[in-house]
Amino acid sequence: MRVRLKGINSVRAKLADGTEKIYHYHRATGTKLVGEPGTPEFIASFQAAARSSSLARSEGTVEWLIRQYRESKAWTDLAAKTRESAAYDLKACEEKWGSTLLTIVENPRSRPGFLKWHDMLAEKHPKAADAKLGRLARVFAWGVDRGHIRHNPVASFEPAYRSDRAEMIWMPEHVAAFEAVASPEIRLAMMLALHTGQRQVDLLTLPWSAWDGTAVTIRSQSKSRRLVYVPATRALKAALDEAPRRDTTILVAPRGTSWRKRHFHELWSEAFAAAKIVDDLHFHDLRGTAVTMLAEAGCTVPEIATITGHSQAHAQKILDRYLARTRTLAESAIAKLDEHRRNRNLQNDLQNDDGAKG
Repeated sequence: MRVRLKGINSVRAKLADGTEKIYHYHRATGTKLVGEPGTPEFIASFQAAARSSSLARSEGTVEWLIRQYRESKAWTDLAAKTRESAAYDLKACEEKWGSTLLTIVENPRSRPGFLKWHDMLAEKHPKAADAKLGRLARVFAWGVDRGHIRHNPVASFEPAYRSDRAEMIWMPEHVAAFEAVASPEIRLAMMLALHTGQRQVDLLTLPWSAWDGTAVTIRSQSKSRRLVYVPATRALKAALDEAPRRDTTILVAPRGTSWRKRHFHELWSEAFAAAKIVDDLHFHDLRGTAVTMLAEAGCTVPEIATITGHSQAHAQKILDRYLARTRTLAESAIAKLDEHRRNRNLQNDLQNDDGAKG
């Protein structure tokens, strides 16, 4: 099927030998097109000229700035998963603000317009509203740094979504209820998360080659690309030794192929609903739970950071958020207080006073 392209000028020219040749040009840019009409080479040449025309028309606009940002090292340095979500957010920003001139953006009086858009989005989807304006703010910050604009009108803004997940950890009863109804494939995913403390994206793509029979070696897909060596617990080793190798990845869908992110989310959500767990727990809460479990086992912050791949500062921050919420640590603290020498002396003194009064 021949593709009909609009916006082409065809010019006939007589060559020195008397023959006639037809040259084709992109009408808007005057770019000479390569190849014969209808060929892949010709179509690619036309599309390249069209893109350059579009970019030239958008120069000095938000659309142009976003494109410049996406061609920069700041963009390519982002993790693949981050780029995927950022591209989605920036598409929405382009649709709303793409034709806006940068001279308008850098005027401080443009701020109310951006905040009004954020508020409108937040009425239904506060978290998504924060993500979109936050991503646009990063583009503007990059633009200021590169001299494309003089002022970032949304350098800071009040987030619409607030989430305090400090108490959101999976307790033993939660895990038991979930495992009772989950499929073997979903149960193995939970086991890996609890016993390694790694991100979902890293676990879903973890290959069998990362398991040597005693430990898993994980290359994080985060910006740090940190390599983490995690010796297996007895329970995790038993689970991995028993798991069938149906694909290159350890975790597979029921049909035996590597997980697609959306499919995993759907089956995880179904199992969570079937477990009838009242608390609003997410998969990523398993990571904080793993940190808590390691601390309860007596691990130091450096030891925890070595296992989970966090920096020590980040691991300590997680502990500050999570540990005070666990009953096991609370009971341990009271038990230690009971055994403390000064506390025992105080108890003995009180008992002696009561005996004397009797």
